[in-house]
Amino acid sequence: MAVTAPLKLSDVSDSLLPRTLTGPIFEKSVEQSAVMALAQRAPLAIDATTSIPIPMDVPTADWVGQAQAKPLSSGGVAVKSMQARKIAVLIPVAEEVVKTNAGGLWTQLQRDLPTAFARAFDHAAIHGKTMRGAAGPFSDYLTMTSNAVALGTNPRNEGGVWSDFVDGMSLVMDDEWDYTGTVADHRLKPTLLRATDANGQPILVDTLTPGTNMAAAGTLIGEPLAYSRSVSGKQRRQSASTDTGLRAIGGDWSQAAYGVGMDITVRISSEATYVDEDGGVHSAFQENLVLLLAEAFYGYVQGDADAFVKYTGTPSGS
Repeated sequence: MAVTAPLKLSDVSDSLLPRTLTGPIFEKSVEQSAVMALAQRAPLAIDATTSIPIPMDVPTADWVGQAQAKPLSSGGVAVKSMQARKIAVLIPVAEEVVKTNAGGLWTQLQRDLPTAFARAFDHAAIHGKTMRGAAGPFSDYLTMTSNAVALGTNPRNEGGVWSDFVDGMSLVMDDEWDYTGTVADHRLKPTLLRATDANGQPILVDTLTPGTNMAAAGTLIGEPLAYSRSVSGKQRRQSASTDTGLRAIGGDWSQAAYGVGMDITVRISSEATYVDEDGGVHSAFQENLVLLLAEAFYGYVQGDADAFVKYTGTPSGS
């Protein structure tokens, strides 16, 4: 059996790491995104605007007699324009670490970068914001919906949080949409695990299978469930992030589409300079650092915002 030698800095391009290293990062970023777990995937070009057809209705077929005029469908398709937007992160690493343990460094990148990119994408697609609270890259985002349900509205003897989620489903379906799944904040999971329906049966069916989509978590009120820390907006170990009060959002995910452009690229430099969050300027050459610049392109569009419903607040007594 062939033995692969440890990866060294000299083994890779001075400017761009090969796909064998960056490919797994790209693939796992899609797996860890809750929004991508439920939305439909569409092609995305990073150098042009991509027109994505979002189905607004099922075409209507009807019976027709011989030589009669064919019936015109009453269904429609809205064409949404999806544009590639860039996510990036700059990581300073001690040169000694890169030279002596490059293989370990790439392994860590393949573990940490997918989480970083997935969180940034979900935060923008859900709240329309960047991770620092500025206006996000996408003109469409999920919290644009006017449908909202406060969790904890229904008492336990009337179904509790189960009934809250069913009420949200009703808002969506009464408007002629389907309800095909829910994305939820991680902190909602203990409440969902404890909650039961009117017959005492648990409402959360945890069916996560090892090796499957890491964001997916089973089913809730009979439809797929996925978790994301970006639902509430409060990210772990990020002091600048705040809790928006959003605990889940669900609806018709045929009305949401995302695209990914090419692979994640990771560029390296031992001579560039960078500016830290406090405005300080650093020289990689002077401070014996290697700068890793990771970039990726994503796009997101959605149809009718009211095909979704927001669930807010922390349920009590469920």
